[in-house]
Amino acid sequence: MNEKNQNGGKPVNPGNPDLHQVLPGQRTWLERSLNVIEVVGNKLPDPAVLFFLLMIVVWVLSALLAPVQFSAVHPTTGESIQVINQLSGGEMANFLVNMVQVFVNFAPLGIVLVALLGVGVAEHTGFVNAGLRKLLGWTSVRLLTPMLILVAIISHTAADAGYVVVIPLGAVIFYAAGRHPLAGIAAAFAGVSGGFSANFIPSAIDPMLAGITEAAGQVLDPNLYVNPLANWFFMAASSMVVIGVGWWLTDKIIEPRLMKDTPVDGDMSDMPSMEPLETHESRGLFWATVSIVVAIILLTVAVALPDSPLRDPNPDLTFFESITSFGAPLMRSIVPLIFILFLIPGVVYGYVAGTIETHKDIIAGMTKAMESMGYYIVMAFFAAQFIAAFSSSNIGILVAVNGAEFLQALNLPAQLTIVGIIALTMFVNLFVGSASAKWLIIAPIFVPMLMQLGISPELTQAAYRVGDSTSNIITPLLPYFPLVVVFCKRYVKDSGIGTLISMMLPYAVALSIIWTLFLLLYWFIGLPLGLQAEYTYSLN
Repeated sequence: MNEKNQNGGKPVNPGNPDLHQVLPGQRTWLERSLNVIEVVGNKLPDPAVLFFLLMIVVWVLSALLAPVQFSAVHPTTGESIQVINQLSGGEMANFLVNMVQVFVNFAPLGIVLVALLGVGVAEHTGFVNAGLRKLLGWTSVRLLTPMLILVAIISHTAADAGYVVVIPLGAVIFYAAGRHPLAGIAAAFAGVSGGFSANFIPSAIDPMLAGITEAAGQVLDPNLYVNPLANWFFMAASSMVVIGVGWWLTDKIIEPRLMKDTPVDGDMSDMPSMEPLETHESRGLFWATVSIVVAIILLTVAVALPDSPLRDPNPDLTFFESITSFGAPLMRSIVPLIFILFLIPGVVYGYVAGTIETHKDIIAGMTKAMESMGYYIVMAFFAAQFIAAFSSSNIGILVAVNGAEFLQALNLPAQLTIVGIIALTMFVNLFVGSASAKWLIIAPIFVPMLMQLGISPELTQAAYRVGDSTSNIITPLLPYFPLVVVFCKRYVKDSGIGTLISMMLPYAVALSIIWTLFLLLYWFIGLPLGLQAEYTYSLN
C-alpha cells in the first residue's frame, strides 16, 4: 500500500510500542519449553535448504529399502508395496525430465500467486487498509481472536483460500489493533488448518471424503450409501470447539509468550493505521463494497440459471451437490474468483478514493505483490521436488499401511479404536499432506474393519477428519507451511520453522485432546453426526 496515498503524507500508526521490545516477565515452564523448541527449530537450515536435504535423505533411504521385500499391500491396488529406488538411472532421468513440471504443477504455487494478484491490487489501492480500519472500529479488541478464527473456519468453503487471504490478514488485523501480528497468524492458521474439517458451511471436502468412504465400505456392502453431509452436524458443532480452544490459547498462552520473547522488527511502513476513515476513504469503501455485492449477485444468478455451466452436469446430483462437488466448475474456479473479487473492489476503491490515477497503478500493485513472493517461490521449488520424490518412492504409503495394520492387530474396544484412528491419522499426516490421499490409503482398511465391529462408516470418517485436521499445523510437509513461514518473516525477520512450530504446537496438542474427547462425548450423547448418518452398522 502507498503510505502517502493512504494517510495524506502522515506517518502510519506504528501500533503498540511494546511489540518492538522484549517485555520483562517470568517465563512459565510451557513458555520455556516452547522457546527451546523455537531455538532448536530455527537452528535448522533455511527451509529451502532443508527441503533439499530431505530430498537427499529420501533418495538414500529409498535406495536402502528398495531391495527389501515388504508384506504390506496397497489397499486400493491390492499389490505389494515396493519402495522405488530414487537413485536408479531411470528415476534420476525422470527427476531431471520432470523437474520443471513438478515445480510448475506444485498445487499451492499457482493458487498463491493468482490469488495474490488480486489481493495485491486491493492492498496497493488502500481497500484492505480502509476495510480493516472500519472493521476494527466495529469489533472489540477482545473479540478479534474469535472473530478471526471464525472467518478462518468459514474460509474452508473456498478451498485453500484461507491460507492465502485469511492468515496474512490476521497478522495485519492484530498489528493494527496493537496486538502481536504473529499471534494473529497463529490464530488464523489454527482456524484455517488446525480446524480444517470444522465448518458451519458444507464445502467440497465433504462429498470428496464421503465418496471415498462409500467406495471403501462397499467392499462389504455393495448397497452402502454415504451422504455427502454425513458429518455436517458434528463438524458444525466442532467449529465452536475450535473457536473456543483457539481463542483461549491465543489470548492466554501464545500472545503473552510472543510479547515477552518475540519483538517485531520487520518493515512496518505499510501497515494500516487505527485512525478514523477520512471522507474520501469512506466514499471509496462504500462503492467498493457495492461492487462486491453486485459481483456476488451476478455470480449467484449465473450459478442458479438452469443448465448453468458453473454446475456439475451430473443429472443425479441435487442443486447443492451440483455446485459443491469437485466436478463443479464453480469449485474449480475458486482461486480465479478470489482474484476477481479482490481486484474489482480494489480498483473501484482506488479510483473513487483517488489513491490510483491510471491502470499503471493497478499493475504496480500486482508487481509489488509478486515481489514479496520471491522467497516463497524459491522454497516452493525445493518443496515440490522433495514431495514428488517422497511420493514416488512409496515410503509414505508404506508407513501409512504398516501403521494401519498395527492398529488393526491390537483389536481394541470401539472407543479406543476410534481414538487410535485419530492418533494414526495425525501420525500419517506428518508424511502424507493431502486429506484425500490419506483417506484413500486408510479408508479401505478401517471402514470395512470397523463395519464388522458394528461401527458405521460415517463415524469412522468423522474420526479421520479430527485426526487429519489437528496435526496439519505442525508438519513442514503441509504444502502451505513454507508460505506461513514467509508471512511470519514479514514481522519478525529471524522467524523460521522453529518459530512457527513452537507457536502452533499448543494448538495441535490441545485440539487433538479436546476434539477427540468432544467426539466421544458427542457419540455418548447420541447427537446426530449429519444427514442419513448412524453411529452403528449392521451387516444384516
